[in-house]
Amino acid sequence: NKKNCSGTSHFSKWVTCPFKGRHGLALLHMSVFSQSFSPCGRFLAAANNYGEIALFSLSSALSPDATELSQKPILTFTAHEGPVFCLLSTDSQLLSAGNGEISAWSWAELIKKVMGRGKILSSCLMTLLLVSLCCLSQDNSLIVGGGDNNIHVMDLEQGNFKSVLHGHTDYIHCLSIREREGEILSGGEDGAVRIWDCRTGQSVHCIEVYKYESCARPQYGKWISCLTTDSDWMLCGGGPSLSLWHLRSLSPTSIFSLPGCQRQATFYQDMILTVGEGPCVSHCLLGGDVKAQIPCTPQSLNTLALNTNSTEHRVLTVGGSSDHIDVFTNLSYRAFSLSF
Repeated sequence: NKKNCSGTSHFSKWVTCPFKGRHGLALLHMSVFSQSFSPCGRFLAAANNYGEIALFSLSSALSPDATELSQKPILTFTAHEGPVFCLLSTDSQLLSAGNGEISAWSWAELIKKVMGRGKILSSCLMTLLLVSLCCLSQDNSLIVGGGDNNIHVMDLEQGNFKSVLHGHTDYIHCLSIREREGEILSGGEDGAVRIWDCRTGQSVHCIEVYKYESCARPQYGKWISCLTTDSDWMLCGGGPSLSLWHLRSLSPTSIFSLPGCQRQATFYQDMILTVGEGPCVSHCLLGGDVKAQIPCTPQSLNTLALNTNSTEHRVLTVGGSSDHIDVFTNLSYRAFSLSF
């Protein structure tokens, strides 16, 4: 079901965010770290290493009458002083994580700004080195992982912390939620994937992926840079090879022979889509075979996102070491690129 891009923020700090154009060397050295689609699916937000968030209109970019201008941002604003590591959309807000803070941006106000009305509504939620966010929708909680080696659970309605999960011995790169089972999964620099019980806040399992001979790649280290789940299955990788795990048996079932470290992966139908070092989106079969590698514009990839919020604007978008974000309307080839 389509959701409306509406609603107002719980927070009340008004900020103005001037457009900042990037040219020359700045564009050459730009990296896109994260993306998120609006609740209605008509807009894509993308964040870069300069602290900027750009908003793109998918309706315009996918139109038969699209021009080069249709592939440029309809709004660009400075969200953080340093890189924006993570973006996450809720039903009414766009959350951004940067150096030392999380900010909440009202989707309704962002869209009003695009239409030439209003300012951009934002609030700083916390101060901490942050690299990963996810939402537990059943109780409207924000799960935060970052540089203090802990996982923080925040009540998004009240804006306060409910609990802190201790167990990792180095900073946390990635998070995933198993809503039905009431579990949080986290992957860190310490090489561990921890499974947490949401109700008790206790770590119920710890998988040290790098200790499994089939997964280990000592030349890349032990850190876990990507993690995602689907029902009883988990994908994780980083220093160790990307691998598929059955969470009931806590054992790896498939290992994917991909070069370099994978930075983001997702389940899609009967396949796995993954990006990392190198200029390709890899299509992998669940059994471990790499079915295809689709060329992209950036030479190294950080983020991929599937728009499931709108059937009319259903696309895959990929970003990395470039000011370009590749758009796939068909998974077999790049249709066009958006650019900052």
